[in-house]
Amino acid sequence: MTTLSTETPQPEQAAPAPRRLHDDLGLTAEQVAELGRELDAIRDRCLAQRGASDAAYIRRVIAVQRSLEAGSRALLLFSRHRPARLAGTAGLTLAKILENMEIGHNVMHGQWDWMRDPRIHSTTWEWDNASPAAQWKHSHNQVHHTYTNVIGRDNDLGYGIMRVCEEQRWKPFHLGQPLWNLLNAMVFEYSIAAYDLEIGRYLAGRADKEDFHRRRSEVLRKIRDQATKDYVVHPLLSGRSAPYTLAANLTANLLRNLWTHSVIVCGHFPEGVQTFPRKAIRGESRGEWYLRQMMGAANISGGPLTHLLTGNLSHQIEHHLFPDLPSNRYAEVAPEVRAVFAKYGLRYVTGPFPRQLASSWGQVVRYSVPNGTWERLAADPAATLRSGLKALRGGGRKRGRGRAGAKAGRPSGS
Repeated sequence: MTTLSTETPQPEQAAPAPRRLHDDLGLTAEQVAELGRELDAIRDRCLAQRGASDAAYIRRVIAVQRSLEAGSRALLLFSRHRPARLAGTAGLTLAKILENMEIGHNVMHGQWDWMRDPRIHSTTWEWDNASPAAQWKHSHNQVHHTYTNVIGRDNDLGYGIMRVCEEQRWKPFHLGQPLWNLLNAMVFEYSIAAYDLEIGRYLAGRADKEDFHRRRSEVLRKIRDQATKDYVVHPLLSGRSAPYTLAANLTANLLRNLWTHSVIVCGHFPEGVQTFPRKAIRGESRGEWYLRQMMGAANISGGPLTHLLTGNLSHQIEHHLFPDLPSNRYAEVAPEVRAVFAKYGLRYVTGPFPRQLASSWGQVVRYSVPNGTWERLAADPAATLRSGLKALRGGGRKRGRGRAGAKAGRPSGS
């Protein structure tokens, strides 16, 4: 016979709801939903206004870029005077920057697909860069812009060679990241090609071998074509001036790489830009996605020339909110976006290029060592240095002290 309990059953306590990004920012779910509607309205209005003036803008930029490149190469081919060669080198550098930043990057985002011009379309454009357009569009448009600054999902967060926030695990390798960052900047187009290829994923055995080899062939073919054009064909056409043309092409590519890298780190790494754990995007709403883009990017203040040469990524915040909006519209919507930030008490991270670049490099240096190192160094330099050297020599490993010993030897921030 079954005996029924006479005790009053206690209600099960529901698990606490996970904290959302807006909770940490002091916003309610309703406010975030309203924020999303306001930003959607800005985007929809600008998309509806696209027309002849926007089409004329991108065609004009392309015409200027091509004329600048042709004129600069002519100077390098036919002039033997030093001032002309310097002018040709400078012009070629600007032409490459314009092609990569304001044209290539934005065309491949689909910002001009609405024109239905096959010459200016994301499906047909191939840029002057080592990374094939199709591979770049996957890693940048699909992965980076979807998972902006999400640790473990956004590979742009340090490009796999740098630690740029406290939550990333520290390893001794990161001590050299100021140097890695400089080298990466100098060969940035090749670093991006390797990054898009996901070599690390292949070496870890997590990539399909056949697909990887196919994509590797595409990258090598693109690099061969770019190198042949810049370092073989044009120098040979210069005859006796071949060494100068070769040097000009090397210089233009180097300066383009340094500039592109600098603009990108200014938009993603300065102080004030936030990163997010994977759990932050579970069940993410439209408004929450907008909020993450707002807190995960930074702008560069400046005039029209700065905006043009950065590909309007000086408006990185607006670009992350509206990646398919024509780039010439970012300056127009920026005041409205900034007003949304102010309305909801959010920090709009912006500043002049030198300050943002210095801040970005400061973050690279800061996170090259375990968390708390700089604070401990300021308080007790000698003890901190001794502790760091001991850890690098393996002195922090457990020595028969059990769990406590192992834990104590783990560097802070690892």
